[in-house]
Amino acid sequence: MFVKLQRLALKRLQRSEGPGVSQAAQRLLQELKAAVRHDAAVLRLERAAHEPPHKLHLGCGPNVKDGWINIDFAKHATYPLDLRNSWPFPDDSCEIIHSEHLFEHLEYPGEVRSFLGEAYRVLQPGGRLSTGVPETEGLLVAYADKSQREQIAPRLREKWHPVWCDTAMHSVNYHFRQGTEHKYAYDLETLARVLEQSGFEKVARREFDPGLDTEERQEGTLYVDGFKPLP
Repeated sequence: MFVKLQRLALKRLQRSEGPGVSQAAQRLLQELKAAVRHDAAVLRLERAAHEPPHKLHLGCGPNVKDGWINIDFAKHATYPLDLRNSWPFPDDSCEIIHSEHLFEHLEYPGEVRSFLGEAYRVLQPGGRLSTGVPETEGLLVAYADKSQREQIAPRLREKWHPVWCDTAMHSVNYHFRQGTEHKYAYDLETLARVLEQSGFEKVARREFDPGLDTEERQEGTLYVDGFKPLP
């Protein structure tokens, strides 16, 4: 079945029957490849001698952490798991889960609630969920302030945004969408509410931690921690 679907997707891409069909076929092919890589990574994890408690680094990109299980579809990661699926870790087996600029790539509410449900399940009681997302409130406040508005695009182009983001509104759009990669935006109130609704407690903003977080993401990131309650 997988081979047939893959061939059909490739044929649609080659025929280019309009952008809608082509984009849908490309998305299907990406999802099929992700499913295959995910299943292979699950098998590798089952065979590896990992003793709990685990430390999970989700969406690690090139920032691989020693002593952690590094998960991402990027080539640097040890395990290319699709985190929209069930996670191949036992209940109460992880002491910390850390991610930076991953959460905003999940659809809300479905994928987000599934992700947080799995995070809650695998964390030990008292375990820490640490997440960093693009900081949205400051961008919108600056946009609403005409005296700051024209400074937004040049500042963001220096690090994150492409050159065509030459107006503040282009930058706002890119922040929310990043092509089709970004699915949802957060401020502290919203992110905290979402974590609390998934059962986490002591949810609070924290400062950048050089021992945990990535230096180049320090500016423009909202860092929030939550904890799985003790019995």
